[in-house]
Amino acid sequence: EVQVVESGGGLVQAGGSLRLSCAASGFTFEDYAVGWFRQAPGKEREGIACISNGDGITDYADSVKGRFTISSDNAKSTVYLQMNSLNPEDTAVYYCAAGQHFTTVQAMNVQALHGYLEGWGQGTLVTVSS
Repeated sequence: EVQVVESGGGLVQAGGSLRLSCAASGFTFEDYAVGWFRQAPGKEREGIACISNGDGITDYADSVKGRFTISSDNAKSTVYLQMNSLNPEDTAVYYCAAGQHFTTVQAMNVQALHGYLEGWGQGTLVTVSS
């Protein structure tokens, strides 16, 4: 059973940084891709970044490109999301999920829409104050 646990959220001032972690288990980490999503109050879930663990291919949504960096530590089966230059619009609950056969955020979103991603932890809240 695929399981993920997100951590690292918190309260930060605008312009600050946070690093989120997604600890995964229950699958062969290198065979999967992992993505980060976020959902702000009253808004739809947004896929923001993904990484293919086997080859390290990454992709980002335009909303975070240049500010966020996704990485993975295969030895620890953990994916990280380094978030810099945070602004209040980044306030949301952040989730990670795992799946196969995607290397772009667009493809990841399609898989999420069709229920092909697994894990979906409890999320970690990021609050950015102005």
